[in-house]
Amino acid sequence: MKELKEAIKENKGLIIGTQRTLKKLKMKEVKKVYASSNCPKEVLEDIEHYTKLYNIPLVKLEETNEELGIICKKPFHISVLSLE
Repeated sequence: MKELKEAIKENKGLIIGTQRTLKKLKMKEVKKVYASSNCPKEVLEDIEHYTKLYNIPLVKLEETNEELGIICKKPFHISVLSLE
């Protein structure tokens, strides 16, 4: 979580959202993926598939998507985000 908070603070290399993360994952442009505790099952299965396929770490956070949105200072919920 420390690494994530630093990326948010610096606003560098942070990819917010399922679709953007999946797109970058498929292009192997992601170093680490974070999923909220209440990330939809289908989304999590998709993300897990690609992270295993490309050997990219997946961190399942204790925070909900609402809390993750607040942490990222966004006015919306965030289920998935990643670092470039």
